[in-house]
Amino acid sequence: MTTTTQYATGRRKYAVARAWLTPGSGQFTINNARSLDSYFPRSTLRSAVQAPFEIAGIAGKYDVKASLLGGGSTGQAGALRHAISRALVALNPAFRESLKKEGFLTRDSRVKERKKYGQKGARKRFQYSKR
Repeated sequence: MTTTTQYATGRRKYAVARAWLTPGSGQFTINNARSLDSYFPRSTLRSAVQAPFEIAGIAGKYDVKASLLGGGSTGQAGALRHAISRALVALNPAFRESLKKEGFLTRDSRVKERKKYGQKGARKRFQYSKR
């Protein structure tokens, strides 16, 4: 018996998520050990990760095995959502329209702007004293 496993990569800020979707009961395994509840304690991040399944109308039908690295918790949740959305479209192209409408297939390209030399930060200058 062959199981249809679909792989996809998602990115946000400096976080990278690699996700494998297999038919199952809706379980999440993150970094080979942790569940979704223990990895993302905030409910907003958990709901963001599960949103592609709810929009596609297949909540609880696929198990997700994910490898997350880099960035912070919000970036990792966004990267995992991006990876899951891409994998769902690869499994069934009919999901593309609804996921695209929600913006889940678009890579959020916003990253922190680098600090410039001669300045305190990316935009902020050092304090100027006229006298």
